[in-house]
Amino acid sequence: MEKTLRKDPAKKTGGIIAVCLIAVLYIFLFLLDNVLPANSFTLMLIPVLKKGAIYSLICVSMNLLNGFTGLFSLGQAGFLLVGAYTYAIFSIPADQHAAVYQYFDGGAIRFSIPEALGHVLGENGGAFVGSILCIILAGLVAAGFAALIGIPVLRLKSDYLAIATLGFAEIIRAIFQWNNLGPVTNGSNLLRKYTSFSDICIGSVKLSTVFPFLIAMISIGLIVLLINSSYGRAFKAVRDDEVAAEAMGISLFKHKMLSFVISSFFAGVGGALLAMYQTTIQASTFKTAMTYEILLIVVIGGIGSVSGSCIASFLYIACNEWWLRFLDSGSVFGISVPFFRDGFRKVVFSVLIMIIVLFFSRGIMGDKELSFAGLVRRFKKKDPAQAAAKGGGDQ
Repeated sequence: MEKTLRKDPAKKTGGIIAVCLIAVLYIFLFLLDNVLPANSFTLMLIPVLKKGAIYSLICVSMNLLNGFTGLFSLGQAGFLLVGAYTYAIFSIPADQHAAVYQYFDGGAIRFSIPEALGHVLGENGGAFVGSILCIILAGLVAAGFAALIGIPVLRLKSDYLAIATLGFAEIIRAIFQWNNLGPVTNGSNLLRKYTSFSDICIGSVKLSTVFPFLIAMISIGLIVLLINSSYGRAFKAVRDDEVAAEAMGISLFKHKMLSFVISSFFAGVGGALLAMYQTTIQASTFKTAMTYEILLIVVIGGIGSVSGSCIASFLYIACNEWWLRFLDSGSVFGISVPFFRDGFRKVVFSVLIMIIVLFFSRGIMGDKELSFAGLVRRFKKKDPAQAAAKGGGDQ
């Protein structure tokens, strides 16, 4: 008997579930921005959601390089810095340059992309479209830096590559604080007054929480499409065995450079979102510790798992900045606890990370992905008629 090929119903059901969950998420985010009243809960939830979305993108971009291509790079903080500064420089309103660049005669770049578009699209439209253009520009500039850096460093391997990229990240940070570049970067001073999440709205509808999720989700979706393409398979081949990959005709340097540049592009996008979240940026904050933090989240989620990086990002941000804050308050449920004092939250958080690393050596997800189709297959009840027919056919 001929078997006809049919679409897997579990995939269709899983896709419907995923779309419904995404729709519910954006409805909830919209309500947070426009309907739900501000209280102690929402005032903590909104920053955690925003930062979690941003860190999800940053960690997935690092996972593309470290997890899927096997390149041990530690230069992520440098590309975040480039993206953040590029976004800020090109979105500061012209009338604010004198205040921001007060030590450098108003700065060298005296126009704002959102402000220029605002003359055509209106203030809100200019802020929305202009911010997107500045975010893309931030990614392109970061990718340009990566292409220049990649020429010498991508011929190195393992620890040497990590040291080289770490060194370049520190060089980038030092250059951006150089006073001779002050008219552009404002030297070691803060950049501020640029378009932030609170400025993103359409009419009277606020999108300050929806916007970072939208940009992060689109960016992560593009990375997933890349991973599942022929280029993604080539990246994995380079990761698994460089000699075998080269023997199959895969250009090692070309694919390493491609992965490095694309990863840096999305790191630059993440840096721009981080600048919008913080409302002020300074080069001195983009230290090596930031790269280590991102790498830690990637390891906790699972090297080689996109969904693992996303889950770990939200868990890390929530635990670090919200759920464990009561440990610094000195009391719990009104009961005074002597050793609950400032900094004790970090101690408990470090212990939790150690437990995760010890008992989940490959991370929360390992190299697997969260699949709604798989969940449907696992929990879907068998049709009694199909089970009987199958039993009769086996006899």
